[in-house]
Amino acid sequence: MAALDEWVREMPVVTRCYMAGAFVTTLACAVDLVSPFSLYFDATLVWRKSQYWRVVTNFLFFGANFSLDFLFHMFFLVKYSRSLEQHSKSADFFYMILIGAVVMLLIAPIVHVQFLGSSLTLMIVYVWARRHPYARMNLLGMFVFSAPYLPWVLLGFSVLLGGNSGTVDLVGIAVGHIYYFLKDVYPIMTRANLLKTPHVIELLFADDAEHVDEIVVDLDNIDDGDDNDGDAAEGVAAAAAAAVEQDDDGG
Repeated sequence: MAALDEWVREMPVVTRCYMAGAFVTTLACAVDLVSPFSLYFDATLVWRKSQYWRVVTNFLFFGANFSLDFLFHMFFLVKYSRSLEQHSKSADFFYMILIGAVVMLLIAPIVHVQFLGSSLTLMIVYVWARRHPYARMNLLGMFVFSAPYLPWVLLGFSVLLGGNSGTVDLVGIAVGHIYYFLKDVYPIMTRANLLKTPHVIELLFADDAEHVDEIVVDLDNIDDGDDNDGDAAEGVAAAAAAAVEQDDDGG
């Protein structure tokens, strides 16, 4: 139990809150405290009936019980959400989630999608995959492919095993591509950052920024130490680089 508590506490704040929200929502549905019919997104109910919670709860629903499908989505959500957030600031990651959610809510009525949790998961996976183009993925120990193909492989499995049309996953891939282009590609082409994180959101995660600053200060102190400390710092940096390479190679 202590190991589980430590594992949860080590998660970045946004990833931890999202996973906790999905777990609590699923638990409430499993014990019949909440009905899925009160969670799905419907623009008419939101604006005409003032059921504003549906804007959020549809992203937290991954099934009415702790099924294999729920575990499948939690695995990919936690793995790639955690990786993205740890390699950036929590404020930037939260802003990415916010942008993706807003765009999906605008698209949902057009494509007739009521639950967008899977779409948001695929968006996260897509952005991670595009930012790790050389990571090698292994499927069932038989198929090896590069990370950018991962969202499409998951889409194929969703269609083959889930029996759905893949619309939900396609929404996530499309929104993920739009975000990746505007955030990572467009600034290189034009030197204009259209998706810069607003200052008010950065203030919400000020503690996270201070923690990053503390790490930088500690590294500076190591660099200013004696030769032995410098060698130790180089060893830590080399180990960290090796860990990153191992993570990329392992997906």
